Amino acid sequence: MVFALALLAAAAVIAGGLAIFGRSPAAEIAPPLPTARAQTPHAPKASEKLVISVVGHVRAPGLVTVPSGSRVADALRAAGGANPGVDLTVLNLARKLTDGEQVAVGVAAAQAAPAGSAGAASKIDLNSATAEQLDSLPGVGAVTARRIADWRTQHGGFSSVEQLRDVDGIGESKFERLREQVTVG
Repeated sequence: MVFALALLAAAAVIAGGLAIFGRSPAAEIAPPLPTARAQTPHAPKASEKLVISVVGHVRAPGLVTVPSGSRVADALRAAGGANPGVDLTVLNLARKLTDGEQVAVGVAAAQAAPAGSAGAASKIDLNSATAEQLDSLPGVGAVTARRIADWRTQHGGFSSVEQLRDVDGIGESKFERLREQVTVG
């Protein structure tokens, strides 16, 4: 009799466990997840305007305003075009412009810089050089050239060559290589 009672108790425990734990939980529906949108780098709005300094052998040198996304050819056209006989092969007419840059037409980069001190004609002026001209300096690539131009815009220009040290990405060794190749006009 004790054996039958123990057997009956064990069966009750097993049946109760199956009743409680034997069922599968109800399926949960996952909430909808937010979708990520691909972000593109800041592209200027079509309504934004660029101010470009066009210097050299053009009909109307000076500041021109062109729509965002414009190219060197557009700035040249806005300045009245090149003077007759000017060699434009040194310019990349298809290059996109950035606000505040300078396009030198028919003159070497060093000639575009205003005459400062003696010997400055062979140096690139930090306050008037284009991103392309800055990119031509040793150890300066497109990113560093853009940082120099951005620093110039944010701080109203360079008042000394030594301020080049304040540009992000220009350490002491790079500054020493650049020091004799740049000027401030």
